[in-house]
Amino acid sequence: MISEYKHIDPKVKEVLKKAENSEEITKEEALKLLKVTGKEFFALQNSANNLCLQKKNDVVTFIVNRNINFTNICYQGCRFCSFSVTSKDEDAFLLNLEAIREKTLKAYEAGCTELCIQGGINPELNFEYYLNILKIVKEVSSNLHVHAFSPQEIFYMSKLHGNDIEETLKELKKAGLDSIPGTAAEILVDKVRKIICPRKINTSQWINIIKIAHNLKIPTTSTMMYGHIEDLTDRIEHLDILRNIQKQTGGFTEFVPLPFVNENPILSRLPDIPLKPHYGMGDLKLFCVARLFFNNYIDNIQCSWVKLGPKMAQISLNYGVNDFSGTLMEENISKSAGAEYGEYLSPQEIISIIKTAGKKPAQRDTVYKILKYY
Repeated sequence: MISEYKHIDPKVKEVLKKAENSEEITKEEALKLLKVTGKEFFALQNSANNLCLQKKNDVVTFIVNRNINFTNICYQGCRFCSFSVTSKDEDAFLLNLEAIREKTLKAYEAGCTELCIQGGINPELNFEYYLNILKIVKEVSSNLHVHAFSPQEIFYMSKLHGNDIEETLKELKKAGLDSIPGTAAEILVDKVRKIICPRKINTSQWINIIKIAHNLKIPTTSTMMYGHIEDLTDRIEHLDILRNIQKQTGGFTEFVPLPFVNENPILSRLPDIPLKPHYGMGDLKLFCVARLFFNNYIDNIQCSWVKLGPKMAQISLNYGVNDFSGTLMEENISKSAGAEYGEYLSPQEIISIIKTAGKKPAQRDTVYKILKYY
């Protein structure tokens, strides 16, 4: 444990000892950890890995799932997104319900336990379309877990439905919604959001939708898209918001750090708003700090292999991460931004990656019930 490190900064050592003793670390202490280098960085890694070992006994989970992006038509104009287009674009698409049924059948036949369903904010859609997506999945198999619709989509649906967020969520749940991806969070700091996604819901709206979902017993993930124009204090503010929600509701199943893919988005080409430098050490420090900061509240930290790449994702498994995400089968959003790591990893590949990291692979369901150990 941290007592082995005799020659590190005493203040860093004190923070790490607090975390190892299951004491809550402050925002200021977490910020200090995000800045460590050298011996202090290796001590941070050791603490995060040990805490993960205590909680998970070296088990790293994954899920057999499929993504379905039902439309790329969107009017939001987020500057970090290369997926969305206008309805007049030659690459624009909107899946009809039969196409969604076919994708669902293929996912079911492939042994998927979860469908992750999200799309652009498409003005051509009505509320019935969203309800019908859910009903179709449940017609194929009532056992398929539907993990669908970001808080941004739910906000938009509430306007279509002419009802408040709670009633909209109740209708979605009745039609078959099981859980919600905690996307559209990006960075939960409004001064950042005004630059990267000015038309999106603001921080308080995101928090409200998530809390209402949790109060209706609809679990959600939590995410953070980082590594663009935000600074380290913004990252810590974001983590603190998530921790405070979890203290109140307990509804987050996991935390998913999502590094910004900078190849294609407009945000990468704004001369007056330069991107901040971001490299692999920043990813690893964030994973470690998330493990320590969420220690008593969010048990699961997930890596995004589609954004990090399988090699970097494997490395993260020794930096506080205990979940390798899923098979995906289809992935359009990261790919459109310039991610180069494909859309599918088979269960066999994921198992091999986990084993060669020195961990124990296990297949899970959406709410982290273990289905099978390998």
